[in-house]
Amino acid sequence: MMARDEFVATHRSAWTELDGLLSRSGPLVGPDLSRLSALYRGVSSDVMTARAAGYGADLTGLLDGLAARAHAALYGHGRQGWRVGWQLVMRDFPRGLRDSTPFTATAAILFVLPLAAGLVSALLAPGFAERVLSPEQLQAMAEMYARGVSGGRELGSDAAMAGFYVMNNVGIAFRCFATGVLFGAGSVFFLVYNGLVSGTVIGHVIAVGHGRHILTFVCGHAPYELGAIIVAGGAGLRLGYSLLATGNLTRLASLRLHALGTVPVICGAAAMLLVAAAIESFWSPSRAPYPVKWAFGATSLVVVALFCALAGRVKTGVVGTATVSRGNGGDR
Repeated sequence: MMARDEFVATHRSAWTELDGLLSRSGPLVGPDLSRLSALYRGVSSDVMTARAAGYGADLTGLLDGLAARAHAALYGHGRQGWRVGWQLVMRDFPRGLRDSTPFTATAAILFVLPLAAGLVSALLAPGFAERVLSPEQLQAMAEMYARGVSGGRELGSDAAMAGFYVMNNVGIAFRCFATGVLFGAGSVFFLVYNGLVSGTVIGHVIAVGHGRHILTFVCGHAPYELGAIIVAGGAGLRLGYSLLATGNLTRLASLRLHALGTVPVICGAAAMLLVAAAIESFWSPSRAPYPVKWAFGATSLVVVALFCALAGRVKTGVVGTATVSRGNGGDR
């Protein structure tokens, strides 16, 4: 933990820049608004660090005031709030995801390996699926895909299913994330469990002869839905790690510090789930030919991969009239 004077000297320039932006007359737009958003995240982190390190009420009060002013400037106006929200998902989310690569990769392993194991076991081991799900659930799944997935639905039914999918998928992702506060154990459990159940369902439906239907149905929205579950699980693992590797902070301070970094990631996961629900409700059961749905699914997978890998990258230095934010790691 650095001394107070060193901490102040390190971060003073960012605080001064933030104060200067907040003191300007008129609304902030374009690069200035983007810079304000980055500085706000930085000063919010600095507040927690200063409070945890006991740097004094005068310094924490100053930083609290700066953070409150920045929050009001960012979210006090509807149009700016929409702009910040857009940047949060399109820029800060992929950057935060790349910063959390070890946690996201671990979550992917914890989800994909049980999914593959459930799929293969359901195909090769008679009776395995009934050990994971009830016979009634398995029969309902088989009947759901027996008639194919290009019959279409009424518009009102599509809209109702969209609401159901949002609630169901958000619930799964939330559990994968929020239970990370149990030192990561909750996230591990829900990732493994949901991966196993998903694989078992797919394997069982394939085993009873409807594999082409279920794979065609899920291929369009799976990159968004399953990707969001993995992203949320990775954020939960990060919370758990913050409670185990606290450095010189208390567990609560460490949790707060890491939780701030998960905000863009969780917002991005929520956006992915909304996209997945829309596709699953309106496109997946549509009358589009199977080959068209397969092409759409492949495109979805490429779009998600490229977005996570490339979106939000900027070169260290000056971009237009805005300097890359402190702590954003340059080209990420």
